[in-house]
Amino acid sequence: MMDPREQAKKAGKKAEEQAVGTVTEVREQGAEPVAEVQEQVIEPLAEVRERAAKPLDEFLGRAERAYTAYVEAEKEVARAYKENEQRVEMDYEEVARQANNVYEEAIEQTLKVREEAEQQALKVREEAQQQAEKAYKKAREHTKEAYEESVRQALRARSETVEQAWQVRKETIGEAWKIFSKETR
Repeated sequence: MMDPREQAKKAGKKAEEQAVGTVTEVREQGAEPVAEVQEQVIEPLAEVRERAAKPLDEFLGRAERAYTAYVEAEKEVARAYKENEQRVEMDYEEVARQANNVYEEAIEQTLKVREEAEQQALKVREEAQQQAEKAYKKAREHTKEAYEESVRQALRARSETVEQAWQVRKETIGEAWKIFSKETR
């Protein structure tokens, strides 16, 4: 694509060539004086330049506005990237903060659960100890009762055996006296 200024220069040169060609034609014909011819040539030349300059100025103006818009858009894109980067950074920090909070809550809950489990284990242990002590006391009482009952039964059996033996002795002595008294009589 050709530079707009170069296009303007070319258009100006063409207009000059046409004007110079017109001036040369007029001189050759010799019909009018040079001053009049120059006026006639200068006016169309100025018009041509003006006409060539208007579209060129318009084109250059549009190009400048487009370039300015492009630069502004580029700046806007840079701002948008910067804002997006800041938003992403803030989002990242927020997510990191939330993850940290969740982690801390999980640790706290784990510690609470651990403490509760330890308390329950202690409670179960104490209950088990109490039950074991009760069972031990009960077994000891049963053993003592069984011992005492055994001793009572043994005493009763001994007493009965002694009594029976005493009865047998009495009876035996009684019979022996009967026999002895019969013999001694």
